[in-house]
Amino acid sequence: MNFALPSLTASQMFGQKTIRPIGAAILSGIAFFQDTLIAIDSPKGYLLQIDPATDNTKILNPHQSKEFTDVTGLAIWEDTLWVTRGNSVYLCKWNSWGLEHFVTLPYPANGIAVWESTVYVSCQKLGDIVIFNRDTRKEITRFYAPGVGVENLAVTDEILWACDATEQSVYCMDRATGEVQFSVLTPFESPTGIAVQTEKNTGQQTLYVAYASEEPYVRDNPNADPNHELAYRDRTFIHPLYYRYFPEKRYALSNGYLIEMSYVEEIAPIEEVYLQDLEWRIALPSDTDRQKVKHVEPVGLPFTEEIIDGQRVAVFKFDALTPGERHMFGWKAVLEVRGIKYRLTPTDVEDIPELSPEYQTRYLVDNDELAMDTTIVRRAAQEAIGTETNLLRKMYSIRNYVYDQLSYGIKPYIDTPDRVLERGVGSCGEYVGVLLALCRLNGIACRTVGRYKCPTYAEHQHVPLQPDYNHVWLEFYIPGFGWLPMESNPDDIGNNGPYPTRFFMGLCWYHIEIGKGIPFETITSKGVRLTKEEISIGELAINHIRFTILGELPPF
Repeated sequence: MNFALPSLTASQMFGQKTIRPIGAAILSGIAFFQDTLIAIDSPKGYLLQIDPATDNTKILNPHQSKEFTDVTGLAIWEDTLWVTRGNSVYLCKWNSWGLEHFVTLPYPANGIAVWESTVYVSCQKLGDIVIFNRDTRKEITRFYAPGVGVENLAVTDEILWACDATEQSVYCMDRATGEVQFSVLTPFESPTGIAVQTEKNTGQQTLYVAYASEEPYVRDNPNADPNHELAYRDRTFIHPLYYRYFPEKRYALSNGYLIEMSYVEEIAPIEEVYLQDLEWRIALPSDTDRQKVKHVEPVGLPFTEEIIDGQRVAVFKFDALTPGERHMFGWKAVLEVRGIKYRLTPTDVEDIPELSPEYQTRYLVDNDELAMDTTIVRRAAQEAIGTETNLLRKMYSIRNYVYDQLSYGIKPYIDTPDRVLERGVGSCGEYVGVLLALCRLNGIACRTVGRYKCPTYAEHQHVPLQPDYNHVWLEFYIPGFGWLPMESNPDDIGNNGPYPTRFFMGLCWYHIEIGKGIPFETITSKGVRLTKEEISIGELAINHIRFTILGELPPF
């Protein structure tokens, strides 16, 4: 069966285009001036005029590039250009490019936005967005910065937009009070600039976000032997950010992709076995608020389908698996997957109902070798929350405690939480084990989710992509609201925090949800489930995982 993207209008096709300015190294601030896209290339000091349709790039300040070097934030109001450089804010008339000092902060000024007589300046080291009066140059007030990273700004009539490079997020804030209305995950890492384009005829507004990072690539060096070597290069571009906010459900969706995923097992045992009346179960992708299963079909051999705890599972049946017998079997699915970010505050969970007896029995017990009866795990569960009683604050405290105690490292097997805490190093699965144990001991229902992440090369479409590893995270349950996602280790950036919350109640488009709260893969023989001590699936078969990104989903 062939799947095509929905037909797009000309404006939608233009909007979805990734803009890659010719010759740009690191884009920081971006803005629109009379429907023209303007950007600053920070290390070069180039003020760029960019044609979004062709990527054609013009340097507007050919004689003043040194003056604009290391500019990070950029805003335009009427005929005045505003920039941040170092600790200071500067302005100049359009086309003059002679910078005039406006104000100096005690620490580096990162981003800037201007609306009429109000000037917004973000400062990561202050942890604030400082608001000045344009005419008096005096500080009016300041808002708490919503994230922990370097933030750039844009502003419209009622909204202050902040993009955070570390949080991989864009925040929608009330520009009068600084209250965060909602936030969305960006489809790419390291957002460094944000701008709002307003359609003249319709008034429709589109967000554009600039990104800047380094990417690894294989360099062909004819002077080396072997001639292929790993190198890094700058990667910078601009892409429209689409979102839809669902206030009644407390979440926002953002850019997504149509993805084909296949999971196939190849019978290739290390030691030959004979298994009679074999049933091999593999979980299928889930339908969720952010992930829609469009189609599923078998690969290699047919399967029947079962529902286990609300999750779809493919069942492959063999009368017998005999020595020397070989098969390939699995499933292929076509999915629509988007980024999702929930927004709940501790106040929202103050008066929640008690956890049901069913959920207490299923999600507060040690049913997966969590070592919840060991001294080190029980002590950690107490230390993690202190005297906190609010469920959301407890969850946040537990996450931060685990991040303080562990650093990331992978091994060929999963240790129990007590050994992981003693060692201080864990894989994603071991992070999940420790988090599950501490949460359950503190009365928070939680479960494992995963199982793979699509390689994050969104521009590599219609070519097979293989992930290097499987991946798991968890969901925690808030009575009266439902299950919320939380990543295992990617937000553990070290240095004892502060840790970003990009994947605390959020997932990006490349997270593939399969088999929530149930084992991903099991085998039974003559109706009896085989444990990994009896027969390990990894010693019985080789798995093949393939993703193909078919295209970006159209705007909402």
